[in-house]
Amino acid sequence: MEAPGVEVVPFATGHGDFDTTLLVLGGLLVVGALISGVARRSFLSLTAVFVVAGFALGAGGAGVLRFDPASSFVTDLAVLALVVILFRDGLEVEAEMLQAHWHLPLRKLVLAMPLTAGLVAVAARAFVGLDWTQAFLLGALLSPTDPVLSSGMVTNPRVPRIVRHSLNLESGMNDGLALPAVLALVAALGAGERGFVWWRFVLQDVVLGLVFGVAVGLVAAYVLPRGKRLDQGISAHQKALYALGTAFVAYGLAVANPSGNGFIAVYVCAITLGIRRPDIREYFVQRSGEMVEIVKLAVFVVFGSLLTVDDLLIAGWAGAAIVAFTLLVARPAAVFIALAGTQTDAVTRAFMGWFGPKGVATVTFSLLVLTAGVPAGREIFNLAALVVFCSVIVHGLTDTPGANWLARRSERRQPRPQAAPAGTG
Repeated sequence: MEAPGVEVVPFATGHGDFDTTLLVLGGLLVVGALISGVARRSFLSLTAVFVVAGFALGAGGAGVLRFDPASSFVTDLAVLALVVILFRDGLEVEAEMLQAHWHLPLRKLVLAMPLTAGLVAVAARAFVGLDWTQAFLLGALLSPTDPVLSSGMVTNPRVPRIVRHSLNLESGMNDGLALPAVLALVAALGAGERGFVWWRFVLQDVVLGLVFGVAVGLVAAYVLPRGKRLDQGISAHQKALYALGTAFVAYGLAVANPSGNGFIAVYVCAITLGIRRPDIREYFVQRSGEMVEIVKLAVFVVFGSLLTVDDLLIAGWAGAAIVAFTLLVARPAAVFIALAGTQTDAVTRAFMGWFGPKGVATVTFSLLVLTAGVPAGREIFNLAALVVFCSVIVHGLTDTPGANWLARRSERRQPRPQAAPAGTG
């Protein structure tokens, strides 16, 4: 019996049929597990498979999965995926590599990222006819690379460490660094907070993110006991949960008032914790890998289900030109310019220039634009979604082959140990 004046609302209202969603996700995880061996030995990408499956079952296909792109569920799922992926990738950063090879990711963050945004903005102005502010907003949305799609590359031990380290730090930091530009441009277009001061926001957003990340990481490393006496009651599983809880604490503290950048906080916290307590890295990777994979694949299923053929193709040839320019010209050219004069060879620069996938961060920020009432917001969202969709497919298909090719090339270039002279030893 219902209480007077109380309306019973189904749990899945606005989020699609929850039971059907679980059924679809469960079925895809089963299929993904069965074909994972084939995927490792071929160009097949599970991420691409899940996006295409979501597209086929979503609004653009059979209509089995139904999600509101402006709902908090979609945005929260994307944020959750970014938090766990950024934390896992941050733990992979090694102290030695951070001290000796920080200049490559710094060049890409300081030079390549804004160059990419500027080049995309020029293309959007020329091909689509957006005004300059809208064009730079699209450029800001498409400037970060995706830590979710990059995770397979940065965790492959056969890939040269300098490449893994550079891609890892870049993808981990640029999501948070792109957000201030996106919010500033949204405010400039008349949506968002009035009286917005961009430089104050950037300082607060980035600095507080860094401060909270370092502080939480140091405290977490100190609180976790090292001695055997206290350590006897903490299993490996609980240590992995401890690390995950640290990620959520860092994000929650950073975004509280006064708000900082939660994504930067999570990534910096993971770097700090991983350097201070290297054992945590092993526990988290061994015990939490499945959860990270589930969240990653779930967010791409949901993303695929939001897309329709009409939305993806509404810009016509102009949309195709934006995709080609972003993936084949803007990012590679920006990386080549940013890394000029470094010790990296042309092949390595070309590889890092190509492997700049667009994904969860662009989707999350595009959803913010879509719900902010920005002029041409739907058009900007559709263009960003088209680039992400194509990036997930092409970068997903070239991830494993590209990593294997670069690994073989690196192995061939390494000097072979010389045989000992006869009669010695």
